[in-house]
Amino acid sequence: MKRFLALILLAAGISLAGTTLAQDKPAAPAADTPAAAAPAAAEAKPAAPAAEAAKPKVDKGDTTWMMVATALVILMTIPGLALFYGGMVRAKNTLSVLMQVFVTFCVIAVVWVVYGYSIAFTGGNAFFGGLSKLFLSGVTGDSLGATFSKGVAIPELVFVAFQLTFAAITCGLIVGAFAERIKFSAVLVFAVLWFTFAYAPMAHMVWYWDGPDAITDAKSLDAVTAAAGWLWQKGALDFAGGTVVHINAGVAGLVGAWVIGKRIGYGKEAMPPHNLPLTMIGACMLWVGWFGFNAGSNLEATGTAAIAFLNTIVATAAAVLSWLLVESLARSKGSALGAASGAVAGLVAITPACGFVGVVGALVIGLAAGVAGFWGVNGLKKLLGADDSLDVFGVHGVCGIVGALLTGVFAAPSLGGSGIYDYVANKVSPDYSIWGQLVTQATAVATTVVWSAVVAFIAFKLIQMTIGLRVAEEEEREGLDTSSHGEAAYRM
Repeated sequence: MKRFLALILLAAGISLAGTTLAQDKPAAPAADTPAAAAPAAAEAKPAAPAAEAAKPKVDKGDTTWMMVATALVILMTIPGLALFYGGMVRAKNTLSVLMQVFVTFCVIAVVWVVYGYSIAFTGGNAFFGGLSKLFLSGVTGDSLGATFSKGVAIPELVFVAFQLTFAAITCGLIVGAFAERIKFSAVLVFAVLWFTFAYAPMAHMVWYWDGPDAITDAKSLDAVTAAAGWLWQKGALDFAGGTVVHINAGVAGLVGAWVIGKRIGYGKEAMPPHNLPLTMIGACMLWVGWFGFNAGSNLEATGTAAIAFLNTIVATAAAVLSWLLVESLARSKGSALGAASGAVAGLVAITPACGFVGVVGALVIGLAAGVAGFWGVNGLKKLLGADDSLDVFGVHGVCGIVGALLTGVFAAPSLGGSGIYDYVANKVSPDYSIWGQLVTQATAVATTVVWSAVVAFIAFKLIQMTIGLRVAEEEEREGLDTSSHGEAAYRM
């Protein structure tokens, strides 16, 4: 145990040392770029006495909603994701998957407040934030976080907690790709490394900006744009994490499945889910918790949150139906596993779009996600040749890409979307190019795929060369519940 803890601390130390390359720098003027809505928090700055009257207001309703949304995202992870994954593995590996998700959440919660929040949501450069808020330095109960409305804020600590849950579930998602054969210590060390060099930078690139109150005219917009994350500067739309969470995690999982290798007996022995009711319960918890994930990303209890809430119902229901239809045509029967997987596919695909598209757009995205997800876990999986145990890439990666791209289409006002808000004119911009936004969305997708894949590959190889990735063959055959934790989910 001492060696294990030392390895975790070493990984955290290496990760923290790497972040010193990203130091805060002042904003410089840049070309005019329309402001794209995405979650962010403004850095707390002491207000001058003369400006006290202009201090953003904190509404108790918004604050309460965000605390509820944060709790809902925790429900998604523990127990939702844990049960969803736990039911899909073989009985001898149930506890190991539950432990991997549960403890990964705990590890990321700690590193988030130590340095993760700082490198994701403070000014630095276009790819990494700075170190000004290590251990949440300077963040108090009076610190304010920006929303998407001028003059409206929430407590920054609430924003810190909300974004913590996003980071934790993203790292938890990855473990499903190489379930049933990875060392418990390797999972946790990988989570720290990948979080530091993939998740936090992607969150910064997509979601970091100074907030709407910093924009008063074209010149101030230039300054805000220059100081923002790289993909925010380009106008990428990701309301709640299509790129940052789902594509990011899906790609990392796929790389892990390739590097670690296939399970013993894969393709020769049947490896069906051992407890589908457990998986269905987990899927239902994921759906309920996802309302906090999507509607909470609005950061305010407004009409846009209501749109995101409704779209999360509609797209998911449509994806379940389209998945079951395709499955019935291909296999003559619709399955409970298919229904649960279709629900997750729809939730994933609507995530980047939920606050930007209308109900019709949500329906189309959901229908497309069901078909794409079914292909991802059946056709594409065979083409890739990876033993992605619980289809992390097939569902989260594929449907995340579909959702991110279709966001660019259905966010268009002509198709019932919200368009892009112009904070200089304080209204929706009249100019929206579907093709132009599609190119921007594709850039965000490609950036996420490459960034996550490179970081994941290096992290897995470093772990492989040091503590090792995979359990011994006899331990894998025995089951990770007993070999890794000395326990069993079921007593015969």
